[in-house]
Amino acid sequence: MNLFLDSPYLQLFNEISPDIKVYIEPYMLNFKLPSGTSRGVLTQKKIWLIKSHQTTALGECAPLAGLSIDALPNYDEILNEVCVHFNNRDVYKWISAMKTMPSVAFGFEIFLLDAMNKGTQILFDTDFVQKNDPVPINGLVWMGSKEQMKTEIKQKIEAGYTCIKLKIGAIDFEAEIDLLKEMRKSFGSETLEIRVDANGAFGVDAAEKLQKLSTYHLHSIEQPIAPHQHEAMRQLCAATPLPIALDEELIFCKSHQKSELLAYIKPQYVVLKPSLLGGFAQTQDWINQAHSQNIGWWITSALESNIALNALAQFAYTLQPKMPQGLGTGQLFTNNFEQFLMRIQNGKLYYR
Repeated sequence: MNLFLDSPYLQLFNEISPDIKVYIEPYMLNFKLPSGTSRGVLTQKKIWLIKSHQTTALGECAPLAGLSIDALPNYDEILNEVCVHFNNRDVYKWISAMKTMPSVAFGFEIFLLDAMNKGTQILFDTDFVQKNDPVPINGLVWMGSKEQMKTEIKQKIEAGYTCIKLKIGAIDFEAEIDLLKEMRKSFGSETLEIRVDANGAFGVDAAEKLQKLSTYHLHSIEQPIAPHQHEAMRQLCAATPLPIALDEELIFCKSHQKSELLAYIKPQYVVLKPSLLGGFAQTQDWINQAHSQNIGWWITSALESNIALNALAQFAYTLQPKMPQGLGTGQLFTNNFEQFLMRIQNGKLYYR
């Protein structure tokens, strides 16, 4: 019983009118260009919007196929069932679903916060929305051919980004090294911060590759090897020549095991994706655990639409981050929700 009474979802649930009923609307986002990761090339992304006839509040459930633990074949069916629990005020069944479906918890958390604020899509009343104070972000360069990536890097630098993140692990490693070499010839580490994300692509030669990458004074590398290899990751973090950030590793960690995972692996950073971790409350708990062990962190989006990006940016601002966050800019898709599009200037994200 106490497990439910302590739930942040229950606290939000009790704040809104019992007359509010929800329903689901699926939506397919189309990429402007095929976007490459070490897990494959993406051309579309399906999301589910949480809506209600009683309020203009919106939520977004955006599981990532092949990565989210709840990206299941019967996702539609499960999500509709969760809505029935919500509408019937069957709070225990509803919260039980939140604990096993991170993307659903994230979507409902956005919806409830929005509903509490009269459906204005202002979830947190801060200087981000009231005084146009921005959130610093990194510029993301997707995997592609060497020439495509060079073009993207040039565009990001010309747009004023001082922190660039490269997806690596899909093209030839030496070609990726050449890219970094060219970047460092033009921009030293004092003027351009470079992060790389391997998405678990490295194998038994991970330590050797980390050594080569460190030559180019990188800020960090995300998830060099695949998750579920805790001992191998622990050894890499202990001897690494450049900081390692856990990413996918966190997605599979049970809520009560956060502290133990961090204490065992001892990463230098953690990358926090609220839509894959179960929402803002779970993300805040990860931050608290990281702080207690002197581990750095940043927030990252995960191919959500502008609806969730709006919520993520507002949440990130409440944390007053010191380093650039990995927030999307809403420009990946041809059919995104334009009314939520935020402004980007010189590597900073401004509220619309």
